[in-house]
Amino acid sequence: MRLRSLLFVPGDRPERFAKAAACGADALILDLEDSVAPAAKASAREAVAAFLAGPRALPLLVRVNPLDSELIGDDLAAVAAHAPDALVLPKAEGAASIEALVARAALPILPVATETPAAVFLLGGYAPVAQHLLGLTWGAEDLPAAIGAATSREADGRYTAPYEMVRSLALFGAHAAGVPAIETVYPDFRDLDGLAAYAARGRRDGFTGMMAIHPAQVAVINAAFTPSAEEVAHARAIVDLFAAHPGAGALQLDGRMVDAPHLKQARALLARAAE
Repeated sequence: MRLRSLLFVPGDRPERFAKAAACGADALILDLEDSVAPAAKASAREAVAAFLAGPRALPLLVRVNPLDSELIGDDLAAVAAHAPDALVLPKAEGAASIEALVARAALPILPVATETPAAVFLLGGYAPVAQHLLGLTWGAEDLPAAIGAATSREADGRYTAPYEMVRSLALFGAHAAGVPAIETVYPDFRDLDGLAAYAARGRRDGFTGMMAIHPAQVAVINAAFTPSAEEVAHARAIVDLFAAHPGAGALQLDGRMVDAPHLKQARALLARAAE
């Protein structure tokens, strides 16, 4: 499943579903959690279930409420029978959370893996449940509230040191488990230049896709996480060079040395481009 862009849509806004599905996102996240007020949860479940039951032009994920809430039982009862392509689990706390959800609904899971203090210390432990994971993502909104922090960001929008650390741990946790690392949202949906820079940084650092909160963000995110023609050509040249010199440890390409890590990166980029 190609996952460059995953667009959130509030579950209680069914009039937005079709437009969101047509905006070019690789997947939709139909939200039953934070974007839906308590009084609208029931109607949101009905709307999401109805959309899942219809024709499906792209993968549809559902963000359910947390495992320790009184709401998740009703969420699963409403949507699981309609086979969403995955469940997004907020406030996940390591492999035990994944096992607990799989026991209730045998569906792929995308955990939001950094929203509680305990979750941060469990980011390296997802490998045993990797077969149940669609990927791993993170967020920087709930965690500051959980620890009484004033904000997760500097005045210029950059993350403060604790949340840069959490981002890094989520990135490495995903790769340690061998699953896609999905970058968190960029909140200012009007700032497309800032989004482009943020998404480019995410791809540079090793994220393979990103969540979005507005259709206007999708094209920018897709562009950032799609290898360019020049990148593909360079990666192909590296692969072809090593294919022509089997057994070589290091070779020269365009005046620079390339070795096994470069070959691994090239193959990974070509695999993403092929998607």
